[in-house]
Amino acid sequence: MTAALDILVTRVAQSRVGEMSLENIPFGKHYSDHMLEVDYVDGQWMQPQIKPYQPLSLAPSLAALHYGQAIFEGIKAYADANGNPRIFRPLENFYRFNLSAERMQMPPVPEDIFMEGMRQLVSLDRAWIPRHKDHSLYIRPFMFSTDELIGVRPSDNYKFLIILSPSGPYYVAPMRIHVEEQYIRAAPGGVGYAKAAGNYGAAMYATAQARKHGYDQVLWMDGLERKYVQECGTMNVFFIIGDTAITPSLEQGTILNGVTRQSVITLLKEAHLRVEERPLSLEEILEAYDRGALKEVFGTGTAATISLIKALACRGRELTFAVDQWQYAPLLKQKLMDIREGRLPDVHGWMMPVG
Repeated sequence: MTAALDILVTRVAQSRVGEMSLENIPFGKHYSDHMLEVDYVDGQWMQPQIKPYQPLSLAPSLAALHYGQAIFEGIKAYADANGNPRIFRPLENFYRFNLSAERMQMPPVPEDIFMEGMRQLVSLDRAWIPRHKDHSLYIRPFMFSTDELIGVRPSDNYKFLIILSPSGPYYVAPMRIHVEEQYIRAAPGGVGYAKAAGNYGAAMYATAQARKHGYDQVLWMDGLERKYVQECGTMNVFFIIGDTAITPSLEQGTILNGVTRQSVITLLKEAHLRVEERPLSLEEILEAYDRGALKEVFGTGTAATISLIKALACRGRELTFAVDQWQYAPLLKQKLMDIREGRLPDVHGWMMPVG
């Protein structure tokens, strides 16, 4: 099946986009007029449909609700100076989505359904792309099992959807982060590298405890030794120590291979900063801070983009940073935005025109 030629489109009678301002719109609380929906039944993908955004009718015995076969991605679309919509690196998200599907024993979504379905959906709802600083159209592809059966096994049937959400910045101000040393997010051999819904549900308790003490997020440690930093709850993390940017490596499969992370590594190298992907211990971070070598700490993610970290709490201490004096993180954030909105040439081919 070629989704580009066979997507059934049902338009809304009247768009809701004029009913609200898209400036300073909260992240993930409002949705565009349409959504993409495709069912997987009896080993085959059915007719893709773009239809008005609407509730789903689900059985109480739905397998996803009981056994957690659910995955998702996060992607963003932007408008260039001429108002043309462009999507940031969606093919990388497609590859990662199917990597998650494989780990969760779910069927791979065909590239034409994922990519062309997304393109047509964004094209149809292009008026929902905010034209304001640090705003974007957030794209959420997701899939879950739809067997109406209580029994621990992979389902035979699934539903794949894409919804769109016009959004402002995920984090407005520099963040205060608590280093979590009691609870863990992932361990080698687990599902840490997958964007499985359960990963995020399992992280909520520790995050809530950190917020009670005035922190925005947690920074997870490794699940074996509690020695090496991993990633934050919603983003990968970078530490600039001396003239080197260090970010935790992916080899153990315990952290997400972030698309923004990949992009930042490329841009840091272009800025002639040495980049190391390797295990990074908390002791090394504390030692670098004490001798004045820890220059910047920031997170990277689709929702977060580049998030400055102004405080890092660990082992009875709080490391603080003068974020207004930083060089690299603000430069990275601005350069990424300039590429996404067409003010800088897209030399890496990161932007997919919607047409």
